[in-house]
Amino acid sequence: MPAGEPGAHPYIPNSVPEVQQEMLRAVGAASVEEFYADIPRELRVEGLLHLPAPLLSEAELTRHVEGLLARNTSTRDALSFLGAGCYQHQVPAVCDEINGRGEFLTAYAGEPYEDHGRFQALFEYQSLMGELLDADVVNVPNYDGFQAAATALRMACRLTGREAVLLPEQLDPDKLSMVRNYLRPDVSMAQVPFLPESGLLDPDALRAMLSDRVAAVYFENPGYLGVLETGAEGLAAAAHSAGALAVVGVNPLSLGVVRPPAQYGADLACGDIQSLGIHQHYGGGHGGFIASADDPRFVMEFPSRLFGIAPTIVEGEYGFGDVAYERTSFARREEGKEWVGTAAGLWGITAGVYLALMGPQGMKEIGEGLMQRCRYLMGRVAAIPGLRVPFAATPHFTEFVVTLDGTGRTAAQVNRALLERGIFGGKDLSADFPSLGQSLLLCVSEVHTGEDLDRLVDALREVVR
Repeated sequence: MPAGEPGAHPYIPNSVPEVQQEMLRAVGAASVEEFYADIPRELRVEGLLHLPAPLLSEAELTRHVEGLLARNTSTRDALSFLGAGCYQHQVPAVCDEINGRGEFLTAYAGEPYEDHGRFQALFEYQSLMGELLDADVVNVPNYDGFQAAATALRMACRLTGREAVLLPEQLDPDKLSMVRNYLRPDVSMAQVPFLPESGLLDPDALRAMLSDRVAAVYFENPGYLGVLETGAEGLAAAAHSAGALAVVGVNPLSLGVVRPPAQYGADLACGDIQSLGIHQHYGGGHGGFIASADDPRFVMEFPSRLFGIAPTIVEGEYGFGDVAYERTSFARREEGKEWVGTAAGLWGITAGVYLALMGPQGMKEIGEGLMQRCRYLMGRVAAIPGLRVPFAATPHFTEFVVTLDGTGRTAAQVNRALLERGIFGGKDLSADFPSLGQSLLLCVSEVHTGEDLDRLVDALREVVR
């Protein structure tokens, strides 16, 4: 396609005018305007966007993009204590080696005509996650942990025939937004407050909010603010007493040291697998899981794919494939109970590699190490004049809140000063949780050494002095 041809562009598919006309004829439209006639005119941009002239040279374009990327400071370039849903964990080299193999990287969904081990690899992932979660059924990963939570809540609504859910007040605002969008317009939501002295969900408030309309009580362990929900068993029992299901969001990396949700009454467990051997990415690197007991009622409400082992036409031979495929939107299309599209299957394979490499002992050791680092840093930060660590008496996993009100500085000011010293501070919670005042959510990881933690403490002491 000649770059100089009117209307054609080397980076825009089908931009040659003759090609566009052929496409319009195929759909029965006389013009592009007619093609977009269903879109209200007030929603359309008239004329051209105010964009710079295109770079038609590949070398120029490469230089331009690299220049933009060079303006970023990544968590590889600075010491980072950011978490809040996306974590800088150590990624074993074998994880990248396996997920970069052609039969996994380029296989769209693992259909029989293209499957070169993808079904088996995802079955192994499900099996390892099932062992970790003490669950019989785990889905092939969906988009991310946000969608997993929303889907689990919709499953609960279908299972109970009810139309309301309760969620914790101490929830990631981005997750809350996504869940709200996914449940509307036919499922109502309410948030249960947390206890200001402990950071735990208020059990009395929960019981007061329960009714025969509530399909599910959703809580997280560990929660968004880092605390471990020590009253989890009571929360699940309260949900069951009202005929609701208990849905628990969990960080799978915690399960080497914390009981899995099924052992304290959860009907459905869900979460994100990014912490299991997957790098931080710009908008990617996430995959959601949902887990349950092997109850046909629950299994048939999973909208996402489930891979299992089944006999083939050859006696004694077995293969890997879909379980109850007819329940999915792939089979039922618009008649499906819930729509599910492309799965995050590559990240499921990666998480399976990570779990196989770590084993039970490795998961126990990493969980203990994370809790020890977290508690060490909490103690040192709390000793800095003007800083306070709320909920300090409650067990934490990898994250904790530090309030800055005693320093006279805002969270944004402290974070800017830390970045000048080559450190990413914590997530600024001030706007989302005004009751916590000017506050940060600090996160530790197994990549942090003792010297890293002490460097943050020294920098904080200097910044707030």
